[in-house]
Amino acid sequence: MILILFGVLLSIITFILFLILCVWMIISFIKKKPFPKTMLIATLSGIVLVSSIYIYETYFFTFSEIDKEFTQKGPGPVTSPTEKLTANAYYELYGGAAGGVNVWVEITYKNDNNKVRTVYYADAKDHFSMEWLDEDTLNILNDNPDFPNSDRSITLVIGKEIYHENGQACKSLLMKDKYETCFQNE
Repeated sequence: MILILFGVLLSIITFILFLILCVWMIISFIKKKPFPKTMLIATLSGIVLVSSIYIYETYFFTFSEIDKEFTQKGPGPVTSPTEKLTANAYYELYGGAAGGVNVWVEITYKNDNNKVRTVYYADAKDHFSMEWLDEDTLNILNDNPDFPNSDRSITLVIGKEIYHENGQACKSLLMKDKYETCFQNE
């Protein structure tokens, strides 16, 4: 979150530097003054930094960036039929009084030293529940019947599939080896 805010601030500063550079370039051509090299370097540095932050946020995403400071326990634990896997849901508040709530589901692998892996992340809707269909298949219901386009429900094969509402996990180079299929809201 801090990196995103830093990126926005840096983008604004870079845009202002770019506008100043354009004005100085026009003045230097009209009045035949020397080209503003230091302003060009400052503007290009800002563009490189902003691009680097964008690339990092897009291609190096992990679920570890979830703000767990303001979380609430959701439904669960829901244990798989053979009790090897446990699903827990958590709610993440964002945006203050006018904000909303995200929900994510973590799977705990009891046979693998209680390793925890996030498999689902989306905006929370009015109706949320989880149910194991078999040992490796978890059905997640996340919808609001009053708004048909708000349905974020999905059935996931655990260990092979994940869901991230806006697709950040699907683009991440760091997460490609952790799943076979990534779903996102279309």
